[in-house]
Amino acid sequence: MAMNRRSIGSVHVFTDIGSSTGADGGIVTAEKTGLGDMEKTAIGVKSTPTSEEAGLPTYDIEGGTEDVHHPANTQDILTHTIHLEDDPSLNALTFRTWFLGIGLSLFGGTISAIYYFKPQTVVVSVVFLAVISYMLGEFLAFVIPRRGRIGRWLNPHPFNSKEHVAIIIMANAASISALGIELLAVERLYYNAKLNGALSIFLLFSSQFLGYGIAGLMRRTLVFPKRMLWPINLPVNAMLETLHRPREETRKGLKVFGIVFACIFCWEIIPEWIMPILTGVSIFCLANQNSATFTNIFGGASGNEGLGLFSWCFDWQYISGGYSPLYYPMDSLISQGIGVSFCVVLFAGAFYTNLWNAQNFPFLSQVLFSGASNSTNPIQWNQTSVIGANNIIDQAALAVEGLPWFATTYALNILVTDISVTASITHLCLYFWPEMREACAILSPTSLKRLVQPRTWNLKFWKSSGVPDENQDHYDPHYKLMLAYKPCPDWWYGVVLVLSIVVALIVLYKGDSTLPWWGLLVSSLIAYLCIAVFGAMQAITGINFIIQPVVQMIGGYIQPGNPVANMYFTLYGYNSMIQGNLLSQDLKLAQYGHLAPRITFTMQMMGTLIGAVFNYIMMNSIVDNQRDILLSVEGTNVWSGQQPQQFNSLAVAWGGLAHELFSVGRTYEWMTLGFILGFILPVPLYLCHRRWPQVGFNNINTAVIVYYGGFLCVGINSSLMAFFAIGFTSQWYIRKKYPNLFLKYNYLVSAALDGGTSVIVFILSFALFGAAGNEVNFPVYWGNNLNGNFDRCLYLDN
Repeated sequence: MAMNRRSIGSVHVFTDIGSSTGADGGIVTAEKTGLGDMEKTAIGVKSTPTSEEAGLPTYDIEGGTEDVHHPANTQDILTHTIHLEDDPSLNALTFRTWFLGIGLSLFGGTISAIYYFKPQTVVVSVVFLAVISYMLGEFLAFVIPRRGRIGRWLNPHPFNSKEHVAIIIMANAASISALGIELLAVERLYYNAKLNGALSIFLLFSSQFLGYGIAGLMRRTLVFPKRMLWPINLPVNAMLETLHRPREETRKGLKVFGIVFACIFCWEIIPEWIMPILTGVSIFCLANQNSATFTNIFGGASGNEGLGLFSWCFDWQYISGGYSPLYYPMDSLISQGIGVSFCVVLFAGAFYTNLWNAQNFPFLSQVLFSGASNSTNPIQWNQTSVIGANNIIDQAALAVEGLPWFATTYALNILVTDISVTASITHLCLYFWPEMREACAILSPTSLKRLVQPRTWNLKFWKSSGVPDENQDHYDPHYKLMLAYKPCPDWWYGVVLVLSIVVALIVLYKGDSTLPWWGLLVSSLIAYLCIAVFGAMQAITGINFIIQPVVQMIGGYIQPGNPVANMYFTLYGYNSMIQGNLLSQDLKLAQYGHLAPRITFTMQMMGTLIGAVFNYIMMNSIVDNQRDILLSVEGTNVWSGQQPQQFNSLAVAWGGLAHELFSVGRTYEWMTLGFILGFILPVPLYLCHRRWPQVGFNNINTAVIVYYGGFLCVGINSSLMAFFAIGFTSQWYIRKKYPNLFLKYNYLVSAALDGGTSVIVFILSFALFGAAGNEVNFPVYWGNNLNGNFDRCLYLDN
């Protein structure tokens, strides 16, 4: 719908699954919603004041906003980058929505399961889904006739933004590989246990929806507040606005998006295939190609090579990796930078001082090692020799084999992750208590008392579902627009949560999981706390905290010596957090895109159901037909069991040996003591902020600094210098000096870079990288060192 360029257009709201209707079932006006004049304007309803009089931004013919004359802040991003306009009459539930949503969900669920068992990882990112769904949506709108009764049903109007958001949310929910297939695969491969098809499907359902139920009840904490920015959504929403607003308003934006998308699409072929040395150009490694120390410190273009200090990366696939430096807030980038600098010093110092026998093991590695290892011969710990009857640790065999050791850098990563867990709790309580109060309220003594007093229960809860929460001062301005729709009532999410727990209990006992009922309740409580804490941290900082080892360690203390029980504990404790954070992220995406809450709920539930079913179907087929390959250490160029092998190893280490490894007095005792230290670390900076508020100590996030103190323990690290250079240039220089340019194009360019990269990498994965079975390598020359490290550092065969 074309908008008036100097005021916000009129709105018509009709009855449908997500619309808000008045008592007479007709069109809702601002008067019926009880909104004042500013609220009328904010949700797009004409009222007496103009946009200027109401204090809202106005729009020029190119779709931008009035110039801002200060460094762009969060409020500017929320009102300029994503416009405060909505047309609730746009139909989101069309044939195109269901056809493309279900089709891409089938695609995402199938691909995510297949590539869980592949040596070549392919990720179906949300930007990729957004680009593909737009192309397919516009194609269907073009080729399907609009005439006649069937034409009007199949193609009632041009492809619109609400259809697009609904498709993205359904497909994204299906495209995240369920951790449950990891557990099912490990049980069948290593423990000769096989759940029947029904129990397997319900295991996946319960583990996925448990997190959804918890996160849905936390919308007032994780979604509605403006400080819960969810930066990862900003590029997608900026792209959606550019693609769907009237062409006369977005001509420049579309041109910028198209040019950047096309350029990165073509460029990525060079560093990804033709000249991989561009993944990490290291002057130090080129100068000295025979030094192991140089490899450890300056190398980083290959997996687990080194720390990548002073390397420069020209490959956006690794610079971004789905987490673009262009969208991280400045305070998050500062804390990340401090943390990474600390990590380099910590890792190098620990390794070269031989902390925990560091030099007996590889510099960077995630596997378990035997105590018989030495600097020239690291030996992997033989976990199969210590697993006795009923999948319990055999203490006699353990005495012979000895306790496992970690590579010191990986052990330090676990340590700082433990510290960051409790540091995050303290940081949020000190700086974000108004937003966190709602999530903590359910754990208050009064709330817990009500849970056990039936007379306080609302047994007619389903009747209180039609009134949205009143707008709060700390809520996102886009929440006002959502008041035009029927809310998704809390009891919907409550029912999802309760059913998930009931189904999980049935699966645990019918499937002989060895995890008792109280273990499930403890893991569910951990999931609740983790969603509250790390969902908020991701919403604020943009950082996805990976805390699986922490959950596994807690499970190991609760059920010692029992790897299988630990896997189930991790499934419901950690996977539920991942799913809960995904739901919250997509709820914010829907709020920015002004998609009705009930439609959002429907899309998320449908996508998850489809994804889980096809995850299981593909897992079942692959494990049955490729069992021997998945059990082998090396695998093939088509199939690999590296991920289930790693999950099983961690379950044995954490679930079977937590007391022996991490208790006070043991080798890795600080893994446990670190939790105590984390509670204290944010306090000094907070006191400094209270004493000198003008300095900006509140912009330093202690939990992020500590977490990034172990960030370089795995993967390709040559991209860090480019990551921070690009991030600081965008979020500090351009945002401060050219705020209007930043607001118009920063997040759009980010989406174009990620979109073009994800599409070409997906194509290359099948065409050249072995995803279809046959790998095609570019000829070996100085820019493509297939026989060593791409950056020419000394290759260390560990």
